[in-house]
Amino acid sequence: MRALRPQPAPIPWAAVARAALALTAPLAVGLALGQPLYGALVSMGALSGVIGDTADAYRMRIFNIAVPQLFGALGVTLGTLVYGEGWAAVAVLTLIALASGMISSIGAVASVSGLLLLLNAVVGAGLPMPSPWWKAPLLLTLGGAVVLALTLLGWPLRGGVPERAAVAATYRAVAALLAAAGTPAYEDRRPAVTRALNTAYDLVLARRARDHGRNPTLVRQLAQLNAVIPIVEAAPAAHLRGRPLPAAIPAAVEALATAVETGRPAAPADLRLPAPATPSERAVDHALRHAATVVHGTETGSLDRLDHPAALSVRARRAARDALVSEGSWRYGLRLAVCIGLAQSLVSLIAVPRSYWVALTVTFVLKPDFGSVFSRAVLRALGTVAGLAVAALVLAEVPRGWWDVPVMVVLAALIPAFSAKGYAFQTAAITPVILLLSDWLNRQGFDLVLPRLYDSLLGCAITLVAGYLLRPESWHTRIGDRLADAVADTARYVSRAFGPDAERDPGARVRARRRLYRDLSAVRAEFQRALTEPPPTGTRAAAWWPLVVAVERVIDATTAARVRVDHGAPPPDPAEAAEVERQLRELAAGLRTSHVVAGVRAEPDDDGDGGGDGEKGAGVLGPLRQEVRAARAIASPGPDYDAHDPRVQNRS
Repeated sequence: MRALRPQPAPIPWAAVARAALALTAPLAVGLALGQPLYGALVSMGALSGVIGDTADAYRMRIFNIAVPQLFGALGVTLGTLVYGEGWAAVAVLTLIALASGMISSIGAVASVSGLLLLLNAVVGAGLPMPSPWWKAPLLLTLGGAVVLALTLLGWPLRGGVPERAAVAATYRAVAALLAAAGTPAYEDRRPAVTRALNTAYDLVLARRARDHGRNPTLVRQLAQLNAVIPIVEAAPAAHLRGRPLPAAIPAAVEALATAVETGRPAAPADLRLPAPATPSERAVDHALRHAATVVHGTETGSLDRLDHPAALSVRARRAARDALVSEGSWRYGLRLAVCIGLAQSLVSLIAVPRSYWVALTVTFVLKPDFGSVFSRAVLRALGTVAGLAVAALVLAEVPRGWWDVPVMVVLAALIPAFSAKGYAFQTAAITPVILLLSDWLNRQGFDLVLPRLYDSLLGCAITLVAGYLLRPESWHTRIGDRLADAVADTARYVSRAFGPDAERDPGARVRARRRLYRDLSAVRAEFQRALTEPPPTGTRAAAWWPLVVAVERVIDATTAARVRVDHGAPPPDPAEAAEVERQLRELAAGLRTSHVVAGVRAEPDDDGDGGGDGEKGAGVLGPLRQEVRAARAIASPGPDYDAHDPRVQNRS
């Protein structure tokens, strides 16, 4: 029900105008030249480009649009070759579905590429295409090229603006986090910092991988982004003080965000901060002054602090290798192949009206990397009903011909506007466009509406039964696995931060910390996905929430301890750090062997620190030990554990 409410997202007016022009112009040209079929195919290719244009940076948009179009051209070619071939079509589409599912795990661009590969193969096998065989892929690719050309028109004027805006947004998220330090609002604002950092690094490092650091503007952007990391690291230490920071500190970070966004930094002398007194205050002060120095242009910092361009290609190769050997890739590929095989068998071999929409629906819905399969199936069905109502009105009242052009202007403009509101709204906007364009290929008119409704519901049913209900993994969440990964990485971070080699490679420590917060992003994403599943999965997912928060607090306390050591606090005893690491590894092992919270067996140690006044508890690792004990107590409640205890509720 929450997904059916429109998200409060602004309307992307540039994307609205681009979609209206990209989908309408080819159709108008085709009508003018007496080849409306060709115009409709170009518009179909443009529709794929519009759906895939989700990045902000122009260089990323080239990849997001161009690469999937090549896979789409291959898909429609293979589909056209088996059109009307019965078992051959079933076999080919099943194999394509297997490949599509496996490559989808490589990354965002690969996911869209796999989607278009299968999507266009289904269309090619289900609709009559013009001959010879190369015309359909050429026309579809031309449509994607139209979207790409329209997208790149703003590059000379706005090149670099998305990256700069992303870096500035990171500073603003950090300013909001510091403003909430010492208050209950801190926990709610931390995920926004992680999302902003992930977005900014994805944009800036992807661009750097192609420029190799020779672009002075890019060098400055990456240095500014690296400079905000010490502030993020100092934030947990400031929060653990238990009282708000002076208002001048978040205001100074907000001023740096404005300076980054406008490209006109103020003088460094304008930075006015209160004198620090404690290690955590010194950490915030030092990090903020360093960031101000970088933003003001007097220091670029180390470009290799967090990553290197070569690391991106290494990650890409590793992801491609994992797609071929990982159990998850094969499992999803086989799952998609079974559902596509069933759908195509139904329309190719059984006496029902031929329709590519059954397999098309399966393709759109069965994308676990896009969210909950169950939720998407339900939302797809509801969105299709709404979209078909619009399509029925258009097909019944608007004659085919030039009247389709103004109608397409309106319908195409709704796609990016509605996509920002949610999946059901996106489906409702795309459905009438696909029907209107496909009507130029099969000329069925209003008679398309009811069969397409039945096909969509049938595709959703196949996905829910064969792709969801009959899959054992659908009945439990992976929250425990994600939490175990985060806890295990925290144990490794404790070893790096407080072990014998802690001072040898500070950069490795920073990279390890970034990995921790990416782990938390994965945990929250899995948690949100699982909540949308029906009982008992959704109910079990909700039970993990206190432990999710506890693990986040453990990671924050770990970071805060390292920051305090860096700014004057005495380092902990290596034996104490080793004991914390051991407890974390035991907790991770317990989480991996449990499907529900109550089954985790990692007994909390009664070491007596409790964050109290003893020498051990008062050390730099005292807060961390307390958070670890709390997480272990939540994971394995003792006889005195009371979920309604105010102390438990405050912690969770």
